[in-house]
Amino acid sequence: MATAGKVIKCKAAVAWEADSPLVIEEVEVAPPQKNEIRLKVIAASICLSDVYHMYKGKPKDGFPVVMGHEGAGIVESVGPGVTEFKPGDKVIPLYLSQCRDCKFCKNPKTNMCEKDWSGNQMFKQSPSEIRFTCRSKPLLQFMRTGIFSEYTIKNKIALVKVHDDAQLDRVFLFGCGVSTGYGAAINNAKVEPGSVCAVFGLGAVGLSAVMGCKHAGASRIIAVDINEERFEKAKILGATDFVNPKLHQKPISEVLIEMTNGGVDYSVECVGQVDVMRSALESCIKGWGVSVIAGWTDLYDFSARPIQLIAGRTWKGTSFGGFKGKDDVPKLVLDHMAGRINLDVFVTHNMNLDQINEAIKMMMAGGCIRPVISVSK
Repeated sequence: MATAGKVIKCKAAVAWEADSPLVIEEVEVAPPQKNEIRLKVIAASICLSDVYHMYKGKPKDGFPVVMGHEGAGIVESVGPGVTEFKPGDKVIPLYLSQCRDCKFCKNPKTNMCEKDWSGNQMFKQSPSEIRFTCRSKPLLQFMRTGIFSEYTIKNKIALVKVHDDAQLDRVFLFGCGVSTGYGAAINNAKVEPGSVCAVFGLGAVGLSAVMGCKHAGASRIIAVDINEERFEKAKILGATDFVNPKLHQKPISEVLIEMTNGGVDYSVECVGQVDVMRSALESCIKGWGVSVIAGWTDLYDFSARPIQLIAGRTWKGTSFGGFKGKDDVPKLVLDHMAGRINLDVFVTHNMNLDQINEAIKMMMAGGCIRPVISVSK
């Protein structure tokens, strides 16, 4: 492309400081360096992890930053050492890399990667390398992605090529939310046919967990949320029972234990609140119940009574649903293209980059599941 090897000036949504709206700025995006790819971002969306960083986490060294990590685009140019990608490829950025060389990537038990950016930069949610500037000031990339920009840079270990016919304004959802929830059910909980499941929280991650439980053959899926407007989408994806904790005087764990004659076989927590994590665990049946934490938070410690685990329950966590990004995301895209994974149900609004703050407000208020942000034309 004509822009290869040159600095690109484009629009991006920049967070200059915590607790402040994003600002649409003209930024400069450097050419890709060794093992890097520059891509034109086509579609993106907001994950609550973005909101957490901007308004709740308040890392002291996390700003200014180009926000966003869930999106998809087209390769514009590649740097030295890149042979896996070429200009024009459709790609999905990965916030969790897969180098395929480290001890974690070679172990089928995990999707962690020793070379992931978060290994030594988790405190500020961004790596130290600078590829963006604005007003002569360096900008970080949130989760080494910075997807709320018309162009962004990714390392080759954190980018995956997808099918040429993939619909980018849908499959971008595999960049975070849908993969996380779906995989939490099938990879981490390992839901079995005929089992009884409960999913706490019906955002994109929770709805995806419902879908994963259904695809794994669960006979009963209890959807738990205080926002009853989301029950209909959960029903479309396979939920059979619906519980609003606010309508009960007793703890939600006791409600589910009574509903299921002892507790659910599997529960997936998709809220990111420590009290909900404990409720999800305590809702599991003793002896073999498994509870998976898919909601993200790092603000508080959590706890449970030891007897909950001594009695045979298992408490687990998940990142990116246990999927190894480069290996598994292309398969998820093909499943969507074949009609096995419904992504349309997650899209509630269509907006553009200039409307990003409005979209964030809707997400914080629970007014939408995923808005599709058209970043570039």
